[in-house]
Amino acid sequence: MRALSILTILFITTIGFSQEKSYSFSLEEAINFALDSSYTAINSRREIAKSIKQKWETTAAGLPQIDGAVDYQNQLKQPVTLIPGEIAGGEPGTFVPVVFGTKQNMSLTATLTQLIFDGSYLVGLQAAEVFVEYNENANEKTLLEVRKGVINAYGSVLLTQEGVTILENNLTTLKDNLKETRALFENGFAEEEDVEQLQITTSQVENDLKNSKRLELIAKEMLNLALGIPVDANVYLEDNLESLTQESIGMALTETEFSFEKNVDYRIARNLIEQRELEVKLEKSKALPSLNGFVNYGTSAFDNEFVFLDSQTSWFQSSILGVSMNIPIFSSLQRSARTQQAKIALEQSRTEFVKRTQEINLELDRARANFEFAIENYYTSEENLKLAERIENKNIIKYREGITTSFDLRQAQTQLYTAQREYINSMLDVIETKATLETVLNTPNVTNRN
Repeated sequence: MRALSILTILFITTIGFSQEKSYSFSLEEAINFALDSSYTAINSRREIAKSIKQKWETTAAGLPQIDGAVDYQNQLKQPVTLIPGEIAGGEPGTFVPVVFGTKQNMSLTATLTQLIFDGSYLVGLQAAEVFVEYNENANEKTLLEVRKGVINAYGSVLLTQEGVTILENNLTTLKDNLKETRALFENGFAEEEDVEQLQITTSQVENDLKNSKRLELIAKEMLNLALGIPVDANVYLEDNLESLTQESIGMALTETEFSFEKNVDYRIARNLIEQRELEVKLEKSKALPSLNGFVNYGTSAFDNEFVFLDSQTSWFQSSILGVSMNIPIFSSLQRSARTQQAKIALEQSRTEFVKRTQEINLELDRARANFEFAIENYYTSEENLKLAERIENKNIIKYREGITTSFDLRQAQTQLYTAQREYINSMLDVIETKATLETVLNTPNVTNRN
């Protein structure tokens, strides 16, 4: 009985692990999930963490530093020195070999150093602050791109799913028409060409349906990749294309007041100017003196044998306190050349900043125009679809009554299928162009989520 219970538990556990984890997201939930869990967002946050650590690395360079050293020497062959013979009681003009010092010695030393003044250090602290700010802005830009990518991927999955549904319905209708026409042909009430025309249309729709199902699978994998989950995970989408389109339609967004300060590309371009300004200050600061202080404490022992671990060994103490100043005097205009290079780079960044502001204005105008066109195109496509459906229905009736040919019916059906594709594509365009405009305006506020 106990063995049976263990086997049952193992079986249930195995079943649990073998089942793939499923997800269910509305579009807003998918966005929030990706902002936390996508591969790009995770690494972007790590860049901020790295910059914070680099800031502390720069700060710590000006704080007290303590280093310790342990030195041990064993002179396997001690050096011999010759001294005049008369010193040792010998004959003048002769020399006596002698060995000075002990064979073994050990010293323990600790040194504390402190930076007192260095202009480049002060500039480095400012640069570290700007670098953290730059990475925060870069992270915000990344999150905006992640958000837009998820919207596009989510919409693409809905587009392919809607396309599959439309093609399945069209194929069902075509097969019914083909079956009916084939029966009429077999009874002599229709021509063979009528059957062949319907067979051509049916084969094309079948191929389109197979391809749409393959595209649906790829679109789902792309969405999973954008979300930061395994590409083969099962994801259920709670929203549909029509509802998202209706939520996106509205001209209020095009009338939203634009602020350069909210645009992340503008802030990144400004960060670049600040970095170049600090580089100029850094090169100038290298002409200033630097001042360092230090205090040293050490102890040493000497003997012909290794007795340094014995408590009876005599250790001799020493300590030094000092200050050193380095004064740059003349560098053959090397520092001047570096300063001029930094100034030129600063002017380049200012020119790039002006260019970037103009590009942002262009991006805003383009995004607004594309969004307005997408809305207009959606309404046009919606009307065209209704007209194409009516035309196809009329041609079906005419065809059954023998008023029109199968070729005319096929043209009407092809026109309907084109209108259907244009309609669902127009819905996706509305969703995607809105996301692009929101990215330029920075309305999602991705950095202040709950």
